[in-house]
Amino acid sequence: MTMRARVLVVDDSPTMRGLIKAVLSSDPGIEVVGEAGDAMQARAAIKKLNPDVITLDIEMPEMNGLDFLEKIMKLRPMPVIMVSTLTHRGAEATLAALEIGAFDCVGKPVPGDTAPFAQLAETVKAAARSQRHHPDPAAAGQGTQPYAAPSDYQPSRKIIGIGASTGGVEALISVLTKFPPNCPPTVITQHMPAAFTRSFAERLNRLCAPKVKEAEDGDRLEIGRIYVAPGGDRHLEISNPMAPRCILVEGGPVNGHRPSVDVLFDSIVKVAGAKAVGVLLTGMGRDGAAGLLRMRQAGSQTIGQNEKTCVVYGMPRVAHEMGGVGHQLPLNSIGEEILKLTAITSRKDRVA
Repeated sequence: MTMRARVLVVDDSPTMRGLIKAVLSSDPGIEVVGEAGDAMQARAAIKKLNPDVITLDIEMPEMNGLDFLEKIMKLRPMPVIMVSTLTHRGAEATLAALEIGAFDCVGKPVPGDTAPFAQLAETVKAAARSQRHHPDPAAAGQGTQPYAAPSDYQPSRKIIGIGASTGGVEALISVLTKFPPNCPPTVITQHMPAAFTRSFAERLNRLCAPKVKEAEDGDRLEIGRIYVAPGGDRHLEISNPMAPRCILVEGGPVNGHRPSVDVLFDSIVKVAGAKAVGVLLTGMGRDGAAGLLRMRQAGSQTIGQNEKTCVVYGMPRVAHEMGGVGHQLPLNSIGEEILKLTAITSRKDRVA
């Protein structure tokens, strides 16, 4: 019999605690062992109850969620799921929490939500199954000088496509901070609440040598540019082989996600064929696995993050089992490998 995930709910709002508790308690694989209204109560509850997972409000009185998260990660590392308002301020704080080591983030319900916290139970169970520890700064790309790309690096005509989900904030920072200012055009689908993707792109832009932006419909793919799929009700695709552009396409969720990594990868196959590199990083589920296989079958080079460095070895595991992963690598090697696979190796590879 599978053990239930034991959860501590931390939020200063009794109403929000009640809602989270009701959602989680309805899942037979989860047991809510306690709740707390502030950091002091939470600290005592952690010592007494020894939960597997904590849900933690970003904004609390006396000690906010970020400060408390830092203490947890230093003194007693464990999976923490941040619960945040879907605002710019909430997004900035949540992204900081994910860099500190939070397992994942979920947005608080807004008026009109028909299924509040729809993915929370699955996220909690994945967190309980994970062997999450305080992140290694070197592996996460934090606390170190950015990787110095070879001074003679010249990008070929290839397009880079990257997919990520749970744990993807740290993973993408690790990969993209190794890119030089003249990196190949790079398109990213990261599963993230709609209100967070613009802030995430802005954060990456501050950290990375290339220019990073949230993708807009019609953006032309250019050298030295990275495009992040906006969360919400559209998928990011690439179109026009002669002058590749980002297009935002309406459509239902694919593999439970919108935007979907599979949709992005399939569009890259149509536009670039073998002139692409596909990368699948940490994340729950299987989104991107079939698309990565199709990229490899089309002649693209493909990379999957290895199990040891994944927060959740889900998406890259499925891709590996399907035969879609050409290179399986630890996180801190992926950025350098992408540069090797996209560097000019012959005159025909040169960018016009």
